[in-house]
Amino acid sequence: MTGVQERPTALTEPGEGARRPTRQRAAVAAVLADTGEFRSAQELHALLREAGDKVGLATVYRNLQAMAADGEIDMLRTDEGEAVYRACSTGHHHHLVCRVCGRTVEVEGPTVEAWATKVSSQHGFTDVHHTLEIFGTCADCSR
Repeated sequence: MTGVQERPTALTEPGEGARRPTRQRAAVAAVLADTGEFRSAQELHALLREAGDKVGLATVYRNLQAMAADGEIDMLRTDEGEAVYRACSTGHHHHLVCRVCGRTVEVEGPTVEAWATKVSSQHGFTDVHHTLEIFGTCADCSR
């Protein structure tokens, strides 16, 4: 299989391809930190404009993609295929995502970690990274 893109989950160490901090990147990071929820680039752009930040939509997209690639934020795809972003903890974790309201819970998965290590090793893979999002309906939306 070719063309598979990997999304690192750890923060980029200083000097390891760290990107130059910009006003726009800081503004995007701040709005993500304030919202605490997964948001689309368009939603984040609207929040930035409401706050008086003059950041173009293309700049928001570029910064979100760079921040996700650097492991600074989480990105996942909705059922409709739209990329959504959220600031989250820096340690490796997985997500439970409600399909109805979008509520997201960060969870650790030691069993998943052990399985990923084992299956990778069995097939001769090294330097392995993975992501896992589990989609369902949260307790509140199930009522």
